[in-house]
Amino acid sequence: MSENTKIEWCDHTFNPWEGCQKVSPGCDNCYAEARNTRFGGGTAINWGPGAPRRRTSAANWALPKRWNAQADAFMAQHGHRQRVFCASLADVFDNSVPVQWRRDLFDLIAATPNLDWLLLTKRIGNARSLYSEAYLDSARAWPDNVWIGATIVNQAEADRDIPKLLAVPTRVRFLSMEPLLGPVDLTKLMNPGPLHQRGAFINALSGGTYGEVPATGERLRITHSPIKHIDWVIVGGESGPNSRPMHPDWARSLRDQCEAAGVPFLFKQWGEWGEPDSIERTGIAHHGWFEQDRRDGGVPRHEWPGPMQNGVELASLRPEVFRVGKKAAGRLLDGRTWDGFPS
Repeated sequence: MSENTKIEWCDHTFNPWEGCQKVSPGCDNCYAEARNTRFGGGTAINWGPGAPRRRTSAANWALPKRWNAQADAFMAQHGHRQRVFCASLADVFDNSVPVQWRRDLFDLIAATPNLDWLLLTKRIGNARSLYSEAYLDSARAWPDNVWIGATIVNQAEADRDIPKLLAVPTRVRFLSMEPLLGPVDLTKLMNPGPLHQRGAFINALSGGTYGEVPATGERLRITHSPIKHIDWVIVGGESGPNSRPMHPDWARSLRDQCEAAGVPFLFKQWGEWGEPDSIERTGIAHHGWFEQDRRDGGVPRHEWPGPMQNGVELASLRPEVFRVGKKAAGRLLDGRTWDGFPS
């Protein structure tokens, strides 16, 4: 699926600079900070408030133009435009980055129209202002080949940040819900506007602001003007040594929400933790292997509280996941891969 990256949802990664600062619960076990620490001799020299960001080499900045020139050959081989994830080791809308660097990046994006640039940020509230700052022009149109994504890890971030993403005037808007740390309902986001006082909410997948009839639960659309919606949802569990498990039903719920709305859904990975039936290790009897590991205590187990009935936990219905490693856990959800992409 990928040319120059192992990330399932893109073909290339490009880092114009390196360095960032933690701003979300999803940042707690940041792989990019760990990498920066490793290459910095034990200190994350480009991480945190006041730390200098490191611009990458001119040779690295030349790569996108090479990919752009190879567009016809890539399309013939893969059947889609090249998707470039920018930036996996930084954040394009980090306000600690020099303005000129961001202007250079958007000039590069404009000069490579055969590439689709996926700008994923944990600072979606900065996107519009910092783009305008780069060109000193608040009315300047965003390039057609830019997709803007927001990292969302729980309901609080969804309520706070998705309305900001919907306000960005870009062609494609997407969510990266990795690491997914809690259940999220994308069809009923808290409305940040004055309609919130009337109990209104936003359906980010279908577009529109709705109210709910108290007696029946029926949803009525309040605003009739068109509203932008999310075009793509990526979901994944956390990987790495201190990873937190993802409840299987959190992923299933988001898949079902996307299916109902006709929004492409991509399940990237379970992370370090997986359900017994989702394990992709070959040559091993899955359930037998897990039973053996349970007896030996070789694989840590995580259980959530089960559903309650008359004050008693129905333990037999409790979902159970095991720490088996990213490769073994794989990326099957209910027995299949989910590789939806915007058309």
